[in-house]
Amino acid sequence: MKKTTRTISAALCLLALGIGANAQTSGGKLKPEQAIMDVRHYTVALNMDFAKKSIDGSTVIDVIMAQPTKVLILDLMDSLHVSAVSVNGKKEAFNHKNGLITINTAKQLPAGKASIKVVYGGRPRIAKNPPWDDGFTWTQDSTGHPWLAVTAEGTGGKIFFPCKDHPSDEPNEGADMLITVPKDLVVAGPGILKGVSKKGTTATYHWQTKYSINNYSIVFNAGDYKVVTGSYKSVAGNIVPVQFYVLKYHTEQAPHFIELVIKAAQEKEKYFGEYPWAKEKLGIAETPHLGMEHQSMNAYGNKFRYTKVGGQDFDWLMYHEFGHEWWGNKVTARDWADYWIHEGIDTYADALPILDLEGKAAYIKHFKQSAFGIANKQPIVLGKDIDEESAYNNDIYTKGAYFMHTLHYVMGDTLFFATLKGLATDPKFTYDHQNVTDDVEQYFSKAYGKSLKPLFDFYLRTTNKLEVSVKAKPRDKYLITLLNIGTELPVDVTTDAGTKRMTLTPKGITVESKTTPIIDADGWYLKKVILE
Repeated sequence: MKKTTRTISAALCLLALGIGANAQTSGGKLKPEQAIMDVRHYTVALNMDFAKKSIDGSTVIDVIMAQPTKVLILDLMDSLHVSAVSVNGKKEAFNHKNGLITINTAKQLPAGKASIKVVYGGRPRIAKNPPWDDGFTWTQDSTGHPWLAVTAEGTGGKIFFPCKDHPSDEPNEGADMLITVPKDLVVAGPGILKGVSKKGTTATYHWQTKYSINNYSIVFNAGDYKVVTGSYKSVAGNIVPVQFYVLKYHTEQAPHFIELVIKAAQEKEKYFGEYPWAKEKLGIAETPHLGMEHQSMNAYGNKFRYTKVGGQDFDWLMYHEFGHEWWGNKVTARDWADYWIHEGIDTYADALPILDLEGKAAYIKHFKQSAFGIANKQPIVLGKDIDEESAYNNDIYTKGAYFMHTLHYVMGDTLFFATLKGLATDPKFTYDHQNVTDDVEQYFSKAYGKSLKPLFDFYLRTTNKLEVSVKAKPRDKYLITLLNIGTELPVDVTTDAGTKRMTLTPKGITVESKTTPIIDADGWYLKKVILE
């Protein structure tokens, strides 16, 4: 695992090491048959067989079709066997190959609402190295109890349920999960636990969320859990239930961990507004893998290994993954090409406790150090209709975060943080309303009062560093010029008279100094300074 001066989140390590090389990936260009399908709700009802490492049951996909069709296409990995498909209660012909269920209806399906039920079972893909490799982790805890975790970010929900596997379409009306396990186990899932029904040797846990949710968050964990609870008053005045599904032999660790989670929530709310799922819960489940962002039930496997920030216990893994509740789950990209919105902004947010608890000098030092991890081998935004495997690289974290750091300087503290909170709370950009890079740029440009597109394009669509020429002239004068960006930018320039924020331009400005000017000493920009 890649090391830095602080613990890196599971998601960041995911990119540093790469997702399973042979993994089927998510996203890409939508098939026409799926483009006309608007998924409204998933109901996933499955039995877990720990001995056989298999599942069986059904998934119901409620959709709205934009136009009549005789062909429906869903994604489901070939490791599972489909035994029956029905549409609006009527069995239909289908074939399942190459990861696609193609349904050919006997009569044309009219535009409007439709309900598709798929009955299936088999052995779902096993994760070889979770969370970096997606799939099911069938294991045991240290006392010998069965323990199951599911991860699906890279490959998508199709690992274990039929779905429209594309980030542009989340079920607007949420999802229900009915997961049956041996009766001595407990299932943790998204949303609210509607009930537990026990029959013979098994128990079925019914989890329900009414929020829109990305399909890689429609997952669950099962284990010998104790549910340790807490609550806090949100910034909006709501009482938010906190639930930690912790292995029983770690129960003593849970109260302090919940304290840290609540502190994290309050820090996030300060900058990004109320916890997005306050009407349901703030949930965390202990997992055998390091961790992963899952809406209202984050996976946590950092084993309570705390660092210190401002002299206080701090869990970087938990803090980062929890941040995705805002950046990824509430503010969501509709194309993998724009997933820096999730990872770059969330990684930037990881630095805010440093700013608040250790001060601005520590915050600046953090970003100076992080610059060494930026590879700049390819642009962050590669276009559109990009699949997950093509889009993901380490720079969507490190360079995406650094871009936000630059934007912070350009806009200034007050305007930048107000705009960032606005993006996270504006109904036009949250929950059902997904975004691309241009949406974010236009939002920030409007707040700034002039176009920031040249800066967005420079950082996100090129691999360039800002080039600044400092050319000595007679009589202690220097011409300072921006060489490779077609816009003016504010930059700190240090002369013999001290440091002053100046507006640099492609035409250049002249300054007077008995010493060679120093450009951007605090490292707000990724840059190269050329002295002549």
